[in-house]
Amino acid sequence: MTLLQTLYVNGKRLNQSIDDLAQIGQLANGGICRLAFSAEDLQGRELVRRWMVEAGLEVRIDTAGNMIGRLPGKLKLPALATGSHIDTVPCGGKFDGNLGVLAGLEVVRTLQEKGVTLNHPLEVIVFADEEDTMIGSRAMAGTASLNAADYHRKDGRPMDECVNQVGGNWLQLAQARRTRQDICAFVELHVEQGGVLETAGRQIGVVQGVVGMQRYRIDITGRPNHAGTTPMDQRQDALVAAARVVLAVNRLATQPPGDRVATVGALQVSPNAANIVPGRVEASLDVRDLDQAVIDDLVGNLRAEMAAIAEATHTHIELVPQLNVAPSPAAPHIQATIAEVSAGLGLSSMSMPSRAGHDALEMGRFTDMGMIFVPSEGGWSHSEVEYTTPEECTQGANVLLETLLRLDRHYS
Repeated sequence: MTLLQTLYVNGKRLNQSIDDLAQIGQLANGGICRLAFSAEDLQGRELVRRWMVEAGLEVRIDTAGNMIGRLPGKLKLPALATGSHIDTVPCGGKFDGNLGVLAGLEVVRTLQEKGVTLNHPLEVIVFADEEDTMIGSRAMAGTASLNAADYHRKDGRPMDECVNQVGGNWLQLAQARRTRQDICAFVELHVEQGGVLETAGRQIGVVQGVVGMQRYRIDITGRPNHAGTTPMDQRQDALVAAARVVLAVNRLATQPPGDRVATVGALQVSPNAANIVPGRVEASLDVRDLDQAVIDDLVGNLRAEMAAIAEATHTHIELVPQLNVAPSPAAPHIQATIAEVSAGLGLSSMSMPSRAGHDALEMGRFTDMGMIFVPSEGGWSHSEVEYTTPEECTQGANVLLETLLRLDRHYS
């Protein structure tokens, strides 16, 4: 396979940009705290805006607070788009989200320096508040609630106030919605946030899609009673029932075929005393897979098992829905392009799902979507020890550049 252009990003400049942005919100332990809509987030957005302008991009803020840098194309066509987010968790790393934004910026810088103009306009997007509400990408996809009261930010600030603060307009939030006629394809470069690539010894992850997720609350009601005077065969022990449910979840998730995951991550036991048989347990359930049918089958089978457990333990078990996010598959031709480009650049690759949510999840609701992963050392992410080598960042950016060049021809 030959490359469309002999173009390579400036890896030194890309990694310097990552280091420079990391200075904003840096903590004493080396982590980054740049919460969405905070003073640090605004400072980071201003730095990226300045870099965009210097690179020749036309920059605007949409009504959801997304910052969009646009490079005109030769023809009046829908845009190709890339990007990610620059907000962080309370103690995050300098690669999560940031790499996708700054690699997109580096692609623009490279095209400009080499005098290459795409047929399509090219947009680099900094999505608003990915780490908490995903309001930016959801508004762009048209899936966001227009009622500010529906959002419960971790910092307690009103959603409309936050969006307006960064230049958005909450009253006109619906106008942030884009369609396939606006954006023909979106490709996001991101660190893996897991250890699959490193374990497999591969350099590039070709993302098959972002998994769907369902969350439930499991309510188990038994009967609290004296731990010393209640015989074992007369107990209605809610915690024993909960233990059986946890084991059932694990067994159903590990049964072949498939690559689903399911987790009971939180338990609240009542009365929670050493000398009382537990009368009530509230547990969480998180189920994820790239295939909605697989998720539905697991939950259906679990309901049947819970009914049997409830009968055996003389308890009542109820599964209460909390969250339902549908899977977002990557476009097959974008997956194939990323794999071909990786091979052409001499980089090993593998197909894999994204089990974490990304802005690409929502972008895939209305247009063709693809994602490129690069390794995270040790599988660490959302942590001050998060690390992806400068070489790996550069490799990912080069795959992104060539992929966009190929998609420019494909959609033309």
